[in-house]
Amino acid sequence: MMLWSRLGIGISLSLFATSSWGQAAPLQAKQLAGPPQEMASMQAADASAGMQFSRSALLPIEFDAAGNWQGSLPVENDRLQFVLISQKASRAASLVSPSGQTLDSATLAGNRQAVALDASMPGVSGQRYQFNQAASGDWQVQLQGEPGQRGFVLVEGDEAIALGSYQAHHDRKLGQSFVVRSLLEDANSDYSSTRLGTRMDRAILRVTDEAGTETEYLMHDDGRHDDGAANDGVYAAAFRPGSAGVYSAQVIAHGRDGEGNPLIRTTAHLIPVLDSALALAKGTASMQATSDNRLALSLPLAARDPGKHYRVLAEVWGANDVAVAWVGGMVLPEDGRLDIGFDPRWIKRSGARAPFELRNLRIEDPDHFVTLASATRLPLTISKSVARSTASLKHVQSGELDEAMLYGPRPTQLQRLQSDVGINATGRGLMLVHGYCSSAVWPTGDFTGEIVFKDHQKNRSHDAFARLIRSQGDAARNSYGIVAHSQGGAAALHLAAYYWSGLDRASGGRLIQSVGTPYQGTPLAGNLAAIGNVFGVGCGKNTNLTTSGAASWLAGISNSQRAKVNYYTTSEADRSIFNDYCHLATDALLSNPEDGTTEKSRGQLPGAVNRGHKTGWCHTTGMRDTAQYRDSSRNATMDSNAAR
Repeated sequence: MMLWSRLGIGISLSLFATSSWGQAAPLQAKQLAGPPQEMASMQAADASAGMQFSRSALLPIEFDAAGNWQGSLPVENDRLQFVLISQKASRAASLVSPSGQTLDSATLAGNRQAVALDASMPGVSGQRYQFNQAASGDWQVQLQGEPGQRGFVLVEGDEAIALGSYQAHHDRKLGQSFVVRSLLEDANSDYSSTRLGTRMDRAILRVTDEAGTETEYLMHDDGRHDDGAANDGVYAAAFRPGSAGVYSAQVIAHGRDGEGNPLIRTTAHLIPVLDSALALAKGTASMQATSDNRLALSLPLAARDPGKHYRVLAEVWGANDVAVAWVGGMVLPEDGRLDIGFDPRWIKRSGARAPFELRNLRIEDPDHFVTLASATRLPLTISKSVARSTASLKHVQSGELDEAMLYGPRPTQLQRLQSDVGINATGRGLMLVHGYCSSAVWPTGDFTGEIVFKDHQKNRSHDAFARLIRSQGDAARNSYGIVAHSQGGAAALHLAAYYWSGLDRASGGRLIQSVGTPYQGTPLAGNLAAIGNVFGVGCGKNTNLTTSGAASWLAGISNSQRAKVNYYTTSEADRSIFNDYCHLATDALLSNPEDGTTEKSRGQLPGAVNRGHKTGWCHTTGMRDTAQYRDSSRNATMDSNAAR
């Protein structure tokens, strides 16, 4: 069932991985390493790196037996704007200002605009209401819909005040407590809410499990709930899941701005909870030489998950705190251990000597990048063969880093042969990759020698997505570059980073080009999943597309791989301050500039090549401006510059 390629002592070079996210495919994983200068960027991301910000509130509602819902909507900026989201006909029946003035039905109808929510959510629509001269304070609203129907009210707040929240820990195994922290911030500076004069009066953490059961937890700022110091403006709450799954967690914060006006903000998180048996055995790891003049770093396991591969990352250090290299990759356990391939020239290059040890070791789930096992320091016992292997390097120059040092031995079938130069057109191609929950998007007439990736209306992790790209690409061509949209760009980078494929044989230009990829995640991931949970539509939860999930994923992508990406971002056309949007509903959930799905700031990939930002283009069809992948000028540029 498994396709193995062995070194002299049985180190796994290839991987046959089955994931619940996608099809099984025989893959050959790269044996990764990099210089000490990259060690900091390859360590687990600080939890706050996944912080998301919100200037709006997505409030769940349920109509009573008479088809009514009543509540208050706070206004702090003299503009009341909200979207009523439902599956069946619903509307605002009345609005009463803080002074008691009631808006009649004609006024409400004149300020109402129908909006479609998302192509992946058929039947779900919205009614948008906007009043540009609305008195600040609490407005009383009555909504009418179908009895017992559930929905949401999306309220847009003042852009100057944002709720920031983040998941406090990366290790999320079943049996642990999970902590979410939140605070109010000035959206235009680094100042805390205390500098603004705003305050958070009350915050609730609403957690929904896979079965749809909701539980609320009061958040605290007392210094006793993993919230930092008492009264520092940071609120926190913890919950302990009873089963594995991806949980939705929404922070609902009420407060006042500097002028005393009421405000409400919400953020939405997806939290993967994993039931994993993986555990490191007590004792030491080992360093052994292999028959092909490489080294094997072997990690003994006390338990593992059958048939599961892992992302492993660690640092190699020598005596007297001499840093050697970071190491890692996707690894499948064998014979009760995890083996990481390593080039001994890293030791030569660093000048390090025994004793050696691993530091900052973490073993992660490859679909969610959650830490399952870790060690701050782990000694490496050294076999006599290592001394012989390193002794043979006395006359070897350390020189420049080459492919074998960075990625391990290239598989025989992917060797660059001299005949590669003469491969005919059928041997080289350009793969056009769509994104999450999407159909084919690229106009094939804009490209030459194209391979159209097909995995329509699916939800896959970056890892499963990448393996499927490899499967389709390698079946179609000997070598190929990639032009990708949205999540497809992250999946293409993941493929280049961790697995050997026809992508590694491509030459002649830009290896990976992407448009509208949320490399640093998008706040929509949690919010749309929450809406999909209620209405039973959409493609499901994808933790890789959240801000915290993206931060965890990027913490294992090396600089040498990021440099292979050329990316583009877009946003809506410039109009009046209240009229700049790609999508009426998602505009309230994203920070400008944005393309209706991806914020410009979170579409950046540090270390890659930024090919520029263009206005007047939105993420996909059905938005205000033309879909970004239909820009024939940019498509022509990508086609002519693509590697194949």
